[in-house]
Amino acid sequence: MSDVPPRDSADRQPDRPDQPHASRLQVAAGYAVIYIVWGSTYLAIAYAVRSLPPVLTTGARFVFAGGILCLYAWWRGAPQPAWSQWRSATIAGALLVVGGTATVCWAEQVVPSGLTSLLCATVPLWIVLLEWMAPRGQRPHGLVAAGVGLGLIGLMVLTNPFSDSAAGGRAVGAAAVLVLSAILWAAGSLYSRHVALPESPTLGTGMQMMMGGLLCIPAGLLLGENTNVDIARVPAAAWIAVAFLAIVGSLVAFTTYLWLLRVSVPSRVATHAYVNPVVAVVLGWAVAGEALTARMLVAAGLIVAAVVLITSGQQRVTIGDASHPSLPVEAS
Repeated sequence: MSDVPPRDSADRQPDRPDQPHASRLQVAAGYAVIYIVWGSTYLAIAYAVRSLPPVLTTGARFVFAGGILCLYAWWRGAPQPAWSQWRSATIAGALLVVGGTATVCWAEQVVPSGLTSLLCATVPLWIVLLEWMAPRGQRPHGLVAAGVGLGLIGLMVLTNPFSDSAAGGRAVGAAAVLVLSAILWAAGSLYSRHVALPESPTLGTGMQMMMGGLLCIPAGLLLGENTNVDIARVPAAAWIAVAFLAIVGSLVAFTTYLWLLRVSVPSRVATHAYVNPVVAVVLGWAVAGEALTARMLVAAGLIVAAVVLITSGQQRVTIGDASHPSLPVEAS
């Protein structure tokens, strides 16, 4: 797979100090944050969508989180973005936030959080396939090709449990939406690496979050979500989940992710892609009482192994470009 090589832009990014010092304990704490926090976002989404409209809630929290990141970047001296950069951020936000996150929240009304995380973990697989299908795309080989094949097998194994769900056809449809969501997230990740975005990673990410969140609002209204909720009856657990997603999941974890890209090896930071679904499955089983069957465990092993192979086999890791990052899965 080809990728955009890191750009030497430290002197052009006011919010990105050059090679900051960090102790082993600080780095370990940073990894714990992106592993556990992003792994737990799927469970938080499950609690939120029990009482709140999924798409409108996604829009509100991303507008909040994206706005905070933009304000912080401007406060640190990032220049005002050009209109072309706003256009790129809007398209990327549509793919990543509307197509890749709001759809996940909608599907979690039916699909358990652990299964959702495993379907979302296939994003690196779709990145490889989409880059292969692109004009003059490079065919995957070696470990990457083995990872793609293993991931497809894991996906086929994983989708079988939906046939036993009490929700029946709705669960199958929601699973299909989650597969589409992973494809759209992969497309948005690739798009955001090849278009004009601000040199400041914080500002570029904040713009994508904010514009994607704004686009969720008309989408939620078109779905009639504004008529399906009684705010007065929303339990405290749902509000806590939304606050966790917006503040801890988006702001704390993502700023930690950017910091790790500066003080650690990007290929190690990319390991969150196969640790997060394991955390999500365990939390869904331990906290929410979600089913954990032998078939799920086999599928989880296949998908996680596939992501490891794909990530290890890439000459330049596509998840974790320190100079031009997209929103990681699941940066919500």
